[in-house]
Amino acid sequence: MNKKFFLIDPSINFSNQDEIEKQHEDFTKSVNNNWERREQVKDAAIQNFPPLKATFGRVVIKVDIEYKNYAAFNGSKIRLERQFNELDRKKTEPVNAIVVDAANIPSGAEVLIHHNSLHDSNRIFDCEDLVEGEVSTDIRYYSIKENECFLWREGTDDWQPCTIFATALRVYKPYEGSLENIPHTQLKNTLYVTSGLLKGSVVSTLKGCDYEIIFNDEKSVEHRVIRFRPFGDIENEREPEAICVLNDITSLVENGKYFVGLNDKDCKAIK
Repeated sequence: MNKKFFLIDPSINFSNQDEIEKQHEDFTKSVNNNWERREQVKDAAIQNFPPLKATFGRVVIKVDIEYKNYAAFNGSKIRLERQFNELDRKKTEPVNAIVVDAANIPSGAEVLIHHNSLHDSNRIFDCEDLVEGEVSTDIRYYSIKENECFLWREGTDDWQPCTIFATALRVYKPYEGSLENIPHTQLKNTLYVTSGLLKGSVVSTLKGCDYEIIFNDEKSVEHRVIRFRPFGDIENEREPEAICVLNDITSLVENGKYFVGLNDKDCKAIK
């Protein structure tokens, strides 16, 4: 039979509760100071624009890879570790970026990109040596395809769709019965267009065209917006996603009889 023996040295003086609490306090303070220093370096690094030029069909961007891991809370912000409790990459991966150089987007503009764009095959390595100041591990540079850039804006202006894209909302037929908490019925493959040539119209689309971008604003408040390709993407051989305009459904939406929104909880009449 296996046995275990424990030897206790009586000469060892164990820490009392006050000493343990002091050690914990010092450790917490050290971690907070290191994190504040990391934030200061990141804030300085994000202001730098290395002399990088985009090639044809590409956009050079810089990204704070921790930008999405914050959430507004009680007038401030807290860490929100999305990677540990969520499997949907649209929710976990960074999509906010700043344009360094592009053909169709101003330099310095904020841009929303595809959630799978930030992988090493697109990353520009060692370009941190081209700028002054300390190197931040949170700021990275990438060269991505133009069709992976969805929306852009300067400062706090309204978002502008990039090239082939338009924004939209889902369409719902409201529940009119007497029961409570019955969700409204979403019209499948149907979108209410909110930008571009088809703005104000309800269109029938191909399947799975309501791609939802999940991003943070400058105050760490989460927002969502739907983008689709109404007229397709000829360069990348993507067919038009808007099949036809539904005039009857458009009239119902305009008259407030059908709702529009991102989901069945926030949808409402446009009037």
